[in-house]
Amino acid sequence: MPDFLLASASPRRRQLLEELGLDFIIRPAAIEEIPRAGESPEDFALRAACEKAEELARETVLPILGSDTVVAVDGEILGKPRDRSHAGEMLRRLSGRSHRVHTSLALVDGGRTHRILDTTVVDFLPISDRLIDWYISTGEPMDKAGAYAVQGAGGLFVSSIEGAPQTVIGLPIHRLPELFSLAGLDFSDFLRHPGN
Repeated sequence: MPDFLLASASPRRRQLLEELGLDFIIRPAAIEEIPRAGESPEDFALRAACEKAEELARETVLPILGSDTVVAVDGEILGKPRDRSHAGEMLRRLSGRSHRVHTSLALVDGGRTHRILDTTVVDFLPISDRLIDWYISTGEPMDKAGAYAVQGAGGLFVSSIEGAPQTVIGLPIHRLPELFSLAGLDFSDFLRHPGN
């Protein structure tokens, strides 16, 4: 029996949790991730994470972990690119400047939802059109918020990060003990010890 459900299909979130030795199963939630009119990037990230976790609450008694990552520049949300041209527009917008990455965590347990938001500031170097075209040709940006992966080839563009790199990757694992504590759970109980 797993300890909790992860309401996300993200391979990056799965990898981060697996590296901690956590015992979980993946059950992506089918929700529409569309910002509401006037909704801030922070509020959108929190709402989406909560909706993902709450969508599955009727199916299990296990705790459910939801997460959502939002890239924002000048307060505007940059989602996942629709196509190669859109990816290029996003990368040109991020080139040579800083932006914010908001990743939210939501834990549903015992009918209650607990949530946390973590924000990291990412500074991009100026990116030439040739580098942007090359990066898009790798395919990496196509399923990423903001059209880049800091842990992949997109790291080529990052000059500095103020905050946790895992927040940019998509799961601020350093906030998990705090989140579980809000639900009255000791995160240490979920960690597997080597050899067990």
